[in-house]
Amino acid sequence: MSLTLENASRVVGGVPHVADANITFEAGSFNVLLGRTLSGKTSLMRLMAGLDKPDKGRIIVDGRDVTKDSVQKRNVSMVYQQFINYPNLTVWENIASPLRIAKMKDSEIERRVKETASMLQIEPLLQRYPLELSGGQQQRTAMARALVKDATLILFDEPLVNLDYKLREELRTELRELFKARDCIAVYATTEANEALALGGVTTLLHEGRIIQSGPVTQVYRTPIDVEAAELFSEPPINMLDGKISDTEVTFGGYINHDLTGPIKDLAPGDYQFGIRPSHISLVPQNEDDLELSMRVGLSDISGSETFMHVDNEHFELVLQLMGVHQYHTDAPVKVYLPISKLFVFGRDGNLVHAPEHTSKE
Repeated sequence: MSLTLENASRVVGGVPHVADANITFEAGSFNVLLGRTLSGKTSLMRLMAGLDKPDKGRIIVDGRDVTKDSVQKRNVSMVYQQFINYPNLTVWENIASPLRIAKMKDSEIERRVKETASMLQIEPLLQRYPLELSGGQQQRTAMARALVKDATLILFDEPLVNLDYKLREELRTELRELFKARDCIAVYATTEANEALALGGVTTLLHEGRIIQSGPVTQVYRTPIDVEAAELFSEPPINMLDGKISDTEVTFGGYINHDLTGPIKDLAPGDYQFGIRPSHISLVPQNEDDLELSMRVGLSDISGSETFMHVDNEHFELVLQLMGVHQYHTDAPVKVYLPISKLFVFGRDGNLVHAPEHTSKE
């Protein structure tokens, strides 16, 4: 099965929710929609499912126009961020409910429920009711109900957002494994760049209803098509600095000069925007081409085993993503080191002109 959106648009109350979407999803693929809240992820999935109709454009499944077909005529399952289960039914009956609606034989229902419950590790819970379950168990039940009927299209609308960090990590891993052996199309929506990276597959970036880039997750992450894509696919957001390249130097913020070396030495002189990911800036020099910057600490946010340090000077601000716990007082002076070799370079129009080389660890 393949699913294609051709110039699909959806406008609600005069506001474009999806704008001229052109994209194809192939059978057996795992796809991630990455975008901020209200970027159009849910609206796009509702068009795929047949819950909404596009105001213009078409939805094509295996070469057949299904634009006007209702959701009942499509083999689709959907999992939402809320735990949507029938509270008066056991876990077993919740999972079996779509199969009963399809009037399957009891023997086939039993086989499928047991098989799906085993995949999601909820076999011991089959006789419980949803209110007797934890949040993670309730979401596993909702996912099992979506998976049990062998839908050709399964849509996940931020299904893990209400779960704690450990559960989210666990379920992400299970999702990847579940779909390796299935021939359906899976589409997963998230606002988090790190979740898209963890899930893998094909990533599509959305902004204000527009598809701005789509491709294999590592390709989109390493070569964002423009500034907008780079900012979307970076968590914390990528640092952006205005700058200029001359015949011999690169200048940042109008006052920091550095010899023109490495891959960017071949760029034409002119004005550029430079991007550097927070994880690439350090408190100690790592490379020969590191640019030393004198900054002040604005805020240090410790999150688990990482520290997100905000620093600034009179010209610009930077965010660092540091491993370990780093405690600094506000306004404390600090030296930070920015590797020239890790710079993304964008033209004044915002389009990518140079991406840094990557290593196997990135």
